[in-house]
Amino acid sequence: MKNWDALEEQGVCTADRDCEDAYRVCQVLDIPFHHVSYVKEYWNDVFSDFLSEYEKGRTPNPDIVCNKHIKFKCFFDYALGNLGADAVATGHYARTSLEDEEVFQQKHVRRPEGLFRNRFEVRNAVQLLQAADSLKDQTFFLSQVSQEALRRTLFPLGGLTKGFVKKIAAENGLQHVLQRKESMGVCFVGKRNFENFILQYLQPRPGRFVSIEDGRVLGAHKGWFLFTLGQRARIGGLREPWYVAEKDGATGDVFVAPRTDHPALYRDLLRTGRVHWIAEEPPAALVRDKMMECHFRFRHQMALVPCVLTLNQDGTVWVTAVKAVRALALGQFAVFYRGGECLGSGKILRLGPSAYTLKRGQGQPAAATEGPGDGPASNPAT
Repeated sequence: MKNWDALEEQGVCTADRDCEDAYRVCQVLDIPFHHVSYVKEYWNDVFSDFLSEYEKGRTPNPDIVCNKHIKFKCFFDYALGNLGADAVATGHYARTSLEDEEVFQQKHVRRPEGLFRNRFEVRNAVQLLQAADSLKDQTFFLSQVSQEALRRTLFPLGGLTKGFVKKIAAENGLQHVLQRKESMGVCFVGKRNFENFILQYLQPRPGRFVSIEDGRVLGAHKGWFLFTLGQRARIGGLREPWYVAEKDGATGDVFVAPRTDHPALYRDLLRTGRVHWIAEEPPAALVRDKMMECHFRFRHQMALVPCVLTLNQDGTVWVTAVKAVRALALGQFAVFYRGGECLGSGKILRLGPSAYTLKRGQGQPAAATEGPGDGPASNPAT
């Protein structure tokens, strides 16, 4: 599957390398190889959204959006519609409630006609479950996948550890795959400088770095949208580190705090957009009580945070963390978990006041926490 059409800085096309690796795996395993391109779809549904979110001062997650629109929609439809597949299998470390070990044990047995078709004709919603290898669990990236796709998806690595998977690969002559480094970061950026990459598509909007404590102007930047809350702000001429605490889309100012643990970086309240529930509807307890305890995370592999969800009439939720968390940012996805099950996710569109704002006795967060047109955070009761 090819989703991006550009070269890395060094002139090496990662898509071509991925394609070659996949082809060699198919040769070793003696299975057909198919190549499809979703460059246009990726640009329209993922990259354009990525740029739009950054222009609003948000911090998008293109991997979650890609899984929703490309891998588990475009590719999924192609596999079932064009290849006549009963289901798709991916290398994600995740599980579903439809897991059946017997299916994976039939390696050398010709499967009877309709095996998968009958298996997936269920009435209950399919649950998305965390992988056995908690360090490799990827349910975070699958939190926007549709119920329709999950019903016909297999995650054969879900019950295995990464070490055991590598052992299987080695035993089957797939040494070339074992030698590859794990992919990290935004796939289409590669090893390029992120700021330079973004400024190829968005116009610079110069602004100031301002101390959140005393209002001192500390330096200048090329665009407030280049920064996400919590990251280190590299300000020329300053030795000590400063960290992005708030952003003001109206003035272009980026407010910074002098310590990585500064209270201006911590919040315990957020509001999402309409939540995508894996089961296609909110949990019964949340519908009944309008509130529910669970856990959430907004970055892959971060520790799960205990929280309370408050359901709003429009399908959005307020999330109140039991303890303030660092570097919540607009545009990220709050992904919800309960008892090993990934319930779904919602995009963060509002932030409550920081611990620093509350300490100073201000009930509302500064406008800098919002993107243009987002407006101020409102009370959870509304």
